[in-house]
Amino acid sequence: MSFALGLTGSIGMGKSTTAQMFVDEGCELWDADAAVHRLYSRGGAAVEPMQTAFPDAIVDGAVSRDALKRIIARDVSALKQIEEIVHPLVAADRAAFRQNATADILVFDIPLLFETGGHVAMDAVACVSVPADEQKRRVMDRGTMSDAQFEQIRAKQMPNEEKCARSDFVIVTDSLDHAREQVQDVVKQIRAGLADA
Repeated sequence: MSFALGLTGSIGMGKSTTAQMFVDEGCELWDADAAVHRLYSRGGAAVEPMQTAFPDAIVDGAVSRDALKRIIARDVSALKQIEEIVHPLVAADRAAFRQNATADILVFDIPLLFETGGHVAMDAVACVSVPADEQKRRVMDRGTMSDAQFEQIRAKQMPNEEKCARSDFVIVTDSLDHAREQVQDVVKQIRAGLADA
């Protein structure tokens, strides 16, 4: 039986980089954003139900995230409908990964893990964290969003302090070397626990 580790953290905290470090340690990774991307791609399981509900959201046989943003901007209630289509498909994708994975530790990279109640299905949760000023600097350096957009996203996410307090492990991503040391320590602790089980 594999150990399920939820990996979470707010925008700009270094979650994707940290997730790759777990893969480097021999863990298998399921990425919620990548799953949605697969579902939205041409031939993906979300395309047909989305086309039925929101015909304007389909561009070149795939679900367009930009079109969805415009639809939600026009009608806030559309978000609930989109989630009702996508969430069960994401859950099925995650279940299939869990069934087919062979590694001793499975890492589930889920940005809104606590917000969606996904933590209850995990054996433990690791949260990536940096101070708020560093978080903002990283996001702004990407040059992909405005100050207001960043604050809007941050407002939707559970406060970092609360995520850290509710997690079994906190990985401070202030440097790559420090983050890697902590990932190795988490993996070592989990594997020691599995050996004792």
